[in-house]
Amino acid sequence: MTRYLDPRSDLVFKRIFGENKDLAMSFLNALLPLRPDQQIVELQYLNAELVPVAPDMRNSIVDVRCTDNRGWQFFVEMQMFWSAGFFKRMLFNASKVYTRQKISKSSDFSMLKPVFGLAILNDIFDKTTDDFYHHFEFINRKNQDEKIQDMEFVFVELPKFVPATLTEKKMAVLWLRFLNETEGEHEKLPPEFFENEEISRALRMCREGAFTKQQLEHYERFEDAVLTYNTLMADSKTKGLEIGRAEGRAEGRAEGIVEGRVEGIAERNTELVLNCFSKGYAVEQIADISGLSDVEVIQILNQNGITI
Repeated sequence: MTRYLDPRSDLVFKRIFGENKDLAMSFLNALLPLRPDQQIVELQYLNAELVPVAPDMRNSIVDVRCTDNRGWQFFVEMQMFWSAGFFKRMLFNASKVYTRQKISKSSDFSMLKPVFGLAILNDIFDKTTDDFYHHFEFINRKNQDEKIQDMEFVFVELPKFVPATLTEKKMAVLWLRFLNETEGEHEKLPPEFFENEEISRALRMCREGAFTKQQLEHYERFEDAVLTYNTLMADSKTKGLEIGRAEGRAEGRAEGIVEGRVEGIAERNTELVLNCFSKGYAVEQIADISGLSDVEVIQILNQNGITI
């Protein structure tokens, strides 16, 4: 029986895709909407820290940021939980990446290169469709063949992923199955995982024995924070529904349900932030786990007498 750490966790995800250029290229080529003549053939890592313009905002740290031989830039985020601000966070990061490109005095803005943002979400944000793959571009609403090039986003909802929906993209299927099916103790994983050299290498990096004691302690804290989040989310949802039903019955209106849910979510966010902070997590890590922004995390800490 072999135990594999969750490749969706911050520690493991960054080890696989932030330290192995060939695996990062394979992952990006499989999941981004690149034509055959646009495939990434060479890659270099860049500083993942994106410093904001406003001095009172915290830095944003993406999981993987890289560029290829054409100067195209890519950044990848693995997000365990969805929050309403995540779209804006992706747009913020893409904008910073795009505007920080260097062009010489003899050049013009046509020299700027494309930026692609890829978000892998272990959560569901669009409950109106079964589609798990969401590709966003800037288009003309009246003529969708007209596009503003150079900035595209892909959001993948892992819980919705069904292998049969991507039969034409073998590597995309393998990578998404790898993320969904690896965690835990296994006597035998799917043979196709070992038949593919890239997936097989990624699997070896997920083995518990590949990590130091200190790294495993960090991983256990992360798992504990995820469990805390899930528990608080379930509790807040139940509490919100109970409050909402009670108020709804008393007043004969649906507004009570909404108010109850909002109250429950706010309490859940506060408990999660304080729990993670007490375990030694940095603001950026708490933001990644909770799905909140850095500013929201700091506000919650300040409201509870903790100054950052």
